[in-house]
Amino acid sequence: MSFENISPEKFKELMENENTTVLDVRAPEEEVEGTIPGAVLINIMDPSFPAEIDKLDKDKTYLVYCRSGNRSGKACGYMGSKGFTSLYNLDGGIRAWNDSL
Repeated sequence: MSFENISPEKFKELMENENTTVLDVRAPEEEVEGTIPGAVLINIMDPSFPAEIDKLDKDKTYLVYCRSGNRSGKACGYMGSKGFTSLYNLDGGIRAWNDSL
């Protein structure tokens, strides 16, 4: 597997590191469930997703989340296939994040 599933606590810890980007792969209308501060929205269901991913720096660390962890896992898998090496999926998604606050 090209990425690691991590807990909200580990996600928060990794957010402190420089050279780290938080990616929200949900649809824009899902933001009502909450967002993680500083996250970049790239909707995995949007046809432009592959092109948007191609614009990202492969040398950075990416912390990826969605609603439950399913789509973000797929996004991490896709990114891994494109040569990204430092990928972390928020296990349980924004729901787990909100529960941990």
